[in-house]
Amino acid sequence: MRAAFWISFAGAAGVYLTMVLWSLPFVSDAAGGLAPFDMRPLGYSGEQARAFLAALSDEGRVFYIDVQHKLDILYPALLGLALVLGFQLLFPRPWAMVFSVIALVGVAADYLENYLVTVMLTSDAPVADKLVSLASFWTVSKSLSATISFLVLLLGFGWMVLRRWGR
Repeated sequence: MRAAFWISFAGAAGVYLTMVLWSLPFVSDAAGGLAPFDMRPLGYSGEQARAFLAALSDEGRVFYIDVQHKLDILYPALLGLALVLGFQLLFPRPWAMVFSVIALVGVAADYLENYLVTVMLTSDAPVADKLVSLASFWTVSKSLSATISFLVLLLGFGWMVLRRWGR
């Protein structure tokens, strides 16, 4: 299980670095420097979403859908697997399951966010506030779940190190 954790963790980290260092900056540049939806952890308003979509070039729009979202198909799955395995390694059964559910909610939220962002990117009409609110909700949910999961994983790792040093 440790090997699977490290493999999934390394895979998630690799995809994340690819997105943060290459694909998301490309999308941002194609939108005149505006942050892509994926990089707005506190969400976005209808006005902000429409401003981003209006600024995004056709090339940036295609890249967002064809490249960024393909990377973002891999990332949530790899991250979710790494977190669940990490929780199973670090925590006793009931807590590992609770934390795993939180991580999996984040995975689901990320996929729902990606779907709704694709709907916004492919819409011919101006996007409605209800659609933006729903996409933003899933963006915030993903961010909150990831923050909680990473903090719990770090605390669990710290707890494990302290236990080993205490021996």
